[in-house]
Amino acid sequence: MAQVLPAEHDVRRIIGDGDGVADGEVEGLDDAALLDLYRAMVLLRTYDERSVVYHSQGRVGTYAIFWGHEAIQAGSALALADEDWIFPSYRESAIGLLRGMTPETVLSWWRGHPAGWWNPREFRIASITVPIATHVPHAVGYAWGARLKGESACALVYFGDGATSEGAFHEGANFAAVMRAPVVLLCNNNQWAISTPLSAQTRAEFLADKAAGYGMPGVRVDGGDVLAVYQATSEALARARAGHGPTFVEALTYRCAPHVTADDPTAYWDAQRVERERENECLGRYDRYLRRLGVLSDELAEDARDDALERMKSGIAAAEALPPPDPEVVFASAYVDPPPTLREG
Repeated sequence: MAQVLPAEHDVRRIIGDGDGVADGEVEGLDDAALLDLYRAMVLLRTYDERSVVYHSQGRVGTYAIFWGHEAIQAGSALALADEDWIFPSYRESAIGLLRGMTPETVLSWWRGHPAGWWNPREFRIASITVPIATHVPHAVGYAWGARLKGESACALVYFGDGATSEGAFHEGANFAAVMRAPVVLLCNNNQWAISTPLSAQTRAEFLADKAAGYGMPGVRVDGGDVLAVYQATSEALARARAGHGPTFVEALTYRCAPHVTADDPTAYWDAQRVERERENECLGRYDRYLRRLGVLSDELAEDARDDALERMKSGIAAAEALPPPDPEVVFASAYVDPPPTLREG
């Protein structure tokens, strides 16, 4: 159980502000576990920042930035059991790093190299999904299958607020509830579907309210609070393992970076809002929390940053050292006998 701080509209928070709002706590997380969460967030932040730099240098293609979303990703992923599966969207492209995947594998995916096609069974992470919400039924199907086989595994599927306007989300959510599939539907509500604000895509007061239409619980959590995300995900997983079916978790945050590196958000967002949100971004908030507890020191923080940066440096070197891919890979699983025109080209 967690000590949850009072908040408006039932948004769960655990980390206070170090001043007027006291910190809460999560039972079962000792100092080592708290630092594991911190290192995971630092690794994700470093990957994201370096990837933007590599894009600007022409070393990776168009890249979907997740700066400021690390609390959602680390808090939920580290709540999973080893046998649980992750179904990511493009915004969670680096989630595999938290399960032992090498940076060069993820970087290769963004570089369009076949080395970026990992075996999902090795990491229990499905392929990154770019079409919006199409992976929600995939996650539900896996979870239902695990339940039918008597397994304890659950599925965690990530999607953005824009996905809740897609048919595949509604189909997946309805199927999950009817079949009591052990799946957590985690909505990263960063207020923007590319340039479309949340207010322009739904009349629902809160996205979590949509869960009621499918007969499942809807939980709202501060997506900038890694402990609140961890606690909400843990509760949802416990409910799923007990046979009670899916939970919809709405993690509230604000996108403080372009949708992708090809996007110009200055045409649609509020620059002053972005500046305010950046001042209280999730990694800095958690850093301050750990220091108030006396768990994090300058030395530990520096070690975490140095380790993450070294992993990224070696990762990009390994990705760039890969031999050029064989063009035949594009067609090997598409044709029994390739058309002559392809051979001529």
